[in-house]
Amino acid sequence: MPVSSLNPTQFPSHGRAALAGVALLLLTPVALLSQVTIDSSGRIKDGSTAPVDRRFAQIQPTNVSLDNSVLDSKTRLELIRVLDAEQGFAMRPLPRGHKGLTLVANGKVEPSGEVWLNMITEYGVSAKPGDRVVLTDIKIDHNKIIFALNGGPDAKHRFLRHISIGGGMGNDVTPMAQDDGQEPVGARLTLVFDKQLPELTGAQVKALLAPLISFDVKTPVQAYTDTLPPILKDAILNHHVMVGMSTEMVLYALGQPQKKIREMDEQMPFEEWIYGDPPKPVEFVRINGNRVIRLEIAKVGEPVAVFNKDEVSGLMRTDGTPLAPTRTRTIAMGDTTYDPDTQAAPAPPSLKRPGDAPADQPPGNPTGNGEMGPVQFPQQKPNDLDIHRPAKPAQPAPDSTNPAQTPAQPTQPASTPQQQPAPNPPPAQPPSPQSDQQPTPAP
Repeated sequence: MPVSSLNPTQFPSHGRAALAGVALLLLTPVALLSQVTIDSSGRIKDGSTAPVDRRFAQIQPTNVSLDNSVLDSKTRLELIRVLDAEQGFAMRPLPRGHKGLTLVANGKVEPSGEVWLNMITEYGVSAKPGDRVVLTDIKIDHNKIIFALNGGPDAKHRFLRHISIGGGMGNDVTPMAQDDGQEPVGARLTLVFDKQLPELTGAQVKALLAPLISFDVKTPVQAYTDTLPPILKDAILNHHVMVGMSTEMVLYALGQPQKKIREMDEQMPFEEWIYGDPPKPVEFVRINGNRVIRLEIAKVGEPVAVFNKDEVSGLMRTDGTPLAPTRTRTIAMGDTTYDPDTQAAPAPPSLKRPGDAPADQPPGNPTGNGEMGPVQFPQQKPNDLDIHRPAKPAQPAPDSTNPAQTPAQPTQPASTPQQQPAPNPPPAQPPSPQSDQQPTPAP
């Protein structure tokens, strides 16, 4: 009996569970064939590799020396006092959501790779790389420390705001906690230790959180560029724009543009950001969506330099290499020159590759080495007009017994080369109905 015809209500509870298990086993191969799993290192489960955005790749573990003694109550209070309301800069995207990220002390972060990116896509981003982060709440457990960043992912009084108290016969009901209606935008970060919390200082905790949050004193530009590859960092600090940069990178590199122009290129809308005034160099940064797609630099007395090749997208991958490796070669400019006294003339251009021997040599080039042979004119073919011209109908034989049926052959003088055909006679006029005269027959 097919699975689709089974009615689950005909079976008891344990029978329905077994039926659900059978259906799951039947559908599992299809699901496995339709999904691709990428781990934190960018490797697919079948052994092949795929590039992962470096912002979501696995971190480099720290190496902070930890004490073997257990954290006591006095050190616990001192740790909360030092870290509460401490500010830092995000080094990686921090997702919203109740789960958050889990960082193992002197270890790796979980989740990472594709799962980390899916959290950002599903719940949103709480802090981008380079954004300021505030430790708003700290909870110390048996073997972990839970940090609430920028207010945390949970709303305040999420249970009490659903409870109201009222009395009397009226409808006066007062909620225990007011709800402002704003969704929380914070994140959660959990620092996990092996077995139990050792004796820690505030500096040690900051060093353990350094791969995700930097507590050093920096400017916003320094905090943002520290999260980028070295090439992009140098470009932004030197106020250079590269094709493929985001609008945030352009703002850190050049600041706000002096003028913005919105135009259309066929069916693609774009925005032109203009920096500089003559006689200084003028930069035209063309942006589509959130990326730079074209850069033009105009200098006085020089031709306009145009850049339209993406140079940033490849740098943001895990391996940090460009998307397309640059392959350059030197070519000779101008026509090929040779010495007629010591060198042979170059062969004419050909579609054949060097060393190819055609199966059928042309008659004008029997050697096949590129030498020109004699010109072969095509044979003359019959005229198409003579071929398609219809044949004349056969003339009936004259009757010798009736000389009247013998047509008279016109005679032409020998000097006349060709007689022009007579023009067509005008059409005969119909006789007038008022005329009663009969035409006189010719004698």
